[in-house]
Amino acid sequence: MGRTTADSGGPAASGPRPARGSDAPAPGTPGPRYKWVALSNTTLGVLIASINMSIMLIALPDIFRGIGVDPLQPGNTGLLLWLIMSYLVVTAVLVVSFGRLGDMYGRTRMYNLGFAVFTLFSVLLSVTWQHGTAGALWLIAMRILQGVGGAMLMANSSAILTDAFPAGQRGLALGLNQVAGITGSFVGLVLGGLLGPVDWRLVFLVSVPFGVFGTVWAYLKLRDTGVRTPARPDWWGNLTFAAGLIAVLTGITYGIQPYGGHTMGWGNPAVLAALAAGVALLTVFCVVETRVPEPMFRLGLFRIRAFTAGNLASLLASLGRGGLMFLLIIWLQGIWLPRHGYGFTETPLWAGIYMLPLTLGFLVAGPVSGWASDRFGARAFATGGMLLAGGTFVALQALPVDFSYPSFAMILLLNGIGMGLFAAPNRAAVMNSLPPDQRGVGAGISTTFQNSAMVLSIGIFFSLMIAGLAGALPHALTSGLTSRGVPAADAARVAALPPVSVLFASLLGYNPVQTLLGPHVLGQLPPGRAAYLTGREFFPQLISQPFADGLAVAFDFALAACLIAAVASLLRGGRYVHDDRPRTAVSRGTAPVAAAVERTAGTAGPPPDAAGHPGPPPPAPPPPPARNPRSP
Repeated sequence: MGRTTADSGGPAASGPRPARGSDAPAPGTPGPRYKWVALSNTTLGVLIASINMSIMLIALPDIFRGIGVDPLQPGNTGLLLWLIMSYLVVTAVLVVSFGRLGDMYGRTRMYNLGFAVFTLFSVLLSVTWQHGTAGALWLIAMRILQGVGGAMLMANSSAILTDAFPAGQRGLALGLNQVAGITGSFVGLVLGGLLGPVDWRLVFLVSVPFGVFGTVWAYLKLRDTGVRTPARPDWWGNLTFAAGLIAVLTGITYGIQPYGGHTMGWGNPAVLAALAAGVALLTVFCVVETRVPEPMFRLGLFRIRAFTAGNLASLLASLGRGGLMFLLIIWLQGIWLPRHGYGFTETPLWAGIYMLPLTLGFLVAGPVSGWASDRFGARAFATGGMLLAGGTFVALQALPVDFSYPSFAMILLLNGIGMGLFAAPNRAAVMNSLPPDQRGVGAGISTTFQNSAMVLSIGIFFSLMIAGLAGALPHALTSGLTSRGVPAADAARVAALPPVSVLFASLLGYNPVQTLLGPHVLGQLPPGRAAYLTGREFFPQLISQPFADGLAVAFDFALAACLIAAVASLLRGGRYVHDDRPRTAVSRGTAPVAAAVERTAGTAGPPPDAAGHPGPPPPAPPPPPARNPRSP
């Protein structure tokens, strides 16, 4: 006799069930078009949330000029870092909490609220009236609150899609959604470069019409179709998790800033205290989650091999992807573009344009691999994608600093294809492994790993670059400046500045020599010599070799991350789809995990049927004898 599971992943309605392979929905479930409405709306939400992760990076020079702040002044480094990091930190910290609240009170309810919150604070960002430090602090506060809305969108979009699509179509749906999210981080670079020079307020205002449209559309069309778990909020779990993760990410943020006479701040007692406190609070969080009756973060989910391996691989892949984005921006803006005739003020926009092959690779590979993984499983695509991405880091190391762009573009295209091959199948495999009433918190956990990796990548890759620059950069600056007539005392002063100043200047598209020497020193030099020092050739040539040293160290780390992610993907086990049928006589809180690990973790579950629904679960105790009159 045929069996069906509602597209929502929730309990099937009573009454006759459609035959196997039928597209007809069960009574009480949304029609067949609903899943495409859900896909369209959640893809829009994830796209604008991820665009805002990176749109400020390229537009930072225009934003700081607009509010009258010099971000390279010693006291303003924290403002620069928190404008970059605040949105990322908030989305990393809150997605698990909002995912759990979605499981409890409705995923579309939390998602709709997220669209509205995100749109409101996008408006408030664009109407900033303060200047100076007050203006920067206002922007940071509004970015934090905008991140709250972004976290609501990210936490619930995958769960809404997993509810709406049958198992045999989730790879395609989640693949498109995931590719939109990852592509948005690169599209944001180009948008920031285009809009910032016109008016820095447009960087924030551009999200508003899409936010208003998405909010109304979601309110009118989306509905909760999945399993809802009535429960009380886990306040202690939320508090210890948020405080611990904020402490760790804050410590990493300040660890890359100079401290005393050191090039970085990893020896700063405040940084060490923040890291130690964060680890201690996260340890307390793990203890709390094993003792409360209704935990926010169900640690038992990590007994599912597909879930654990997929999240570990996602964390490492996101580390490599985030680090690559920052390294390429610095490489292009600080060295390659000026050496090829682009003014420093033009480099932010062109850096985003020259990185488009990376986005193209994602757009091509992501949907295709998601569709294919529905039929052949995720393991081969995810493992192969990580191996391909790792190979591109080897190829990038082989390029000279002043590379030929066609070779560079081909490597970026292959990296995007590799990341696209990995991202969509991996996300689908993680979501397929989850019990229906745990999809919100499970998606939140996955997004936390991804977003935390973006913050970690800044700390790790900046630290590796600074370590690589610290050895050769001071001597290169001293000899290069004195050979061009700069007084030895001024050259030594510039050479003694922390290497992070050079990295930030390159990231912002500022002329580093003009910024570091200042008008007083340049005014004492002959006009021709001063023009050469502040031109497009001197500084990029000066730092090319020290930069290459730092780049090699950073790419080695990215390669290692991709290889470990490939191993994790390989060890995820065979094809796994959680059986969505409701169980009876199960206790709240333990049933979802028990159902999820019912099959041996990592082993292949029964393949989906023609309609994409999961196959039958392991045999249950037989029901009372009954005979189907159509049975033989």
